Amino acid sequence: MSDFAVEVFYDGACPLCTKEMRMLRRRDQGRRIRFTDIADPSFDAAAVGLSWETLMSRIHGRLPDGTVIEGVEVFRRLYAAVGFSTLAKLSRAPGVSHLLELGYRLFAKNRLRLTGRCADDACELHRRPPSRSQEASVQPASPPPASRPVALH
Repeated sequence: MSDFAVEVFYDGACPLCTKEMRMLRRRDQGRRIRFTDIADPSFDAAAVGLSWETLMSRIHGRLPDGTVIEGVEVFRRLYAAVGFSTLAKLSRAPGVSHLLELGYRLFAKNRLRLTGRCADDACELHRRPPSRSQEASVQPASPPPASRPVALH
């Protein structure tokens, strides 16, 4: 048996996302959730098999067998892991499921704006700072060649 039910990849720079993850951590008495902050400089998206931009576009999770899930299904798994399995089951009901998917798609599309992370009405996916491994592989720029004095005649 695996030591977790679901791993969640969340944006730790998102205030709303962080608040929800804190609440889930408090409720996760059985440590069934593995929390992975994709905004952490040490996070390596390649290890998940997705780009950082894809992970930032909507919430993703991974099951113990390696299956990647996304969107509302991640929340269902998270809430079931902390004891809200009835709520997770209700979220699968026809109509309810469709409305939740639609609502989450709208939220995900506007998440940066809704959480105050846009400037001057421009809302772009901010580039992730390089990870420590990327920084270590970047060679420092060579200093410019020494200048030669120019003789003025």
